[in-house]
Amino acid sequence: MCDNTQSILFFDSFLCNIMVNNLTIRKEKNMQIVLSTGNPSKVEQIKPMLAGSSISILTLEEAGIEGQAVEDGLTLQENALKKAMFVHQKKPGVWAMADDTGIFINHLGGLPGVNTARWSGGNTDTDQITQWILKQLESATDRSATFKTVVALISPEGEQYFFNGKVQGCILQAPRTKAQPKMPYSSIFVPEGTDKVLAEMTIEEENDVSHRGQAFRKARAFLRTVR
Repeated sequence: MCDNTQSILFFDSFLCNIMVNNLTIRKEKNMQIVLSTGNPSKVEQIKPMLAGSSISILTLEEAGIEGQAVEDGLTLQENALKKAMFVHQKKPGVWAMADDTGIFINHLGGLPGVNTARWSGGNTDTDQITQWILKQLESATDRSATFKTVVALISPEGEQYFFNGKVQGCILQAPRTKAQPKMPYSSIFVPEGTDKVLAEMTIEEENDVSHRGQAFRKARAFLRTVR
């Protein structure tokens, strides 16, 4: 009788190699998500929330996409969608994600709202914008405000999804620390339930309480259902 033990072992090993290789191939087929933003502070906040073994987060630059979307929508959702659609049209094979955020200041009747990113008095330097904002609130007795974020997500097939977050708080009379890059409110906005301005928090602390953290956690929970 022939001894086919070696053949069986070889065959089993061959099957194992196929299974391992297939698992490796599946693992390498990560879900790619391109964040449609040129704001380094946003990237620093968002990447840790979405990072995972099957998710690859790319910035516009990392994805080889030049330019940025025109944010001329009338609502946060419209602007978030415009930014996500900019990526989808340039690179339709990946998931496209973007957010738009606005602060709604009670003393100013809800301004600047959807125009938050452009409400700067013509200034471009973050610290100068912070000082300009404080000047608009010199006479304010009510310094309460609400930050709102809308995240737009577009699948490779073009399906659209939206996720919201908001946090109430107050605006200080002077900066408590240096603002985060391109985040002029981060040195003067204290979320309710905390004693720190956003710029004093670690990334983890900020993501736990912020409007953006709320919205992106909802997006993350959704993405886990479609992996």
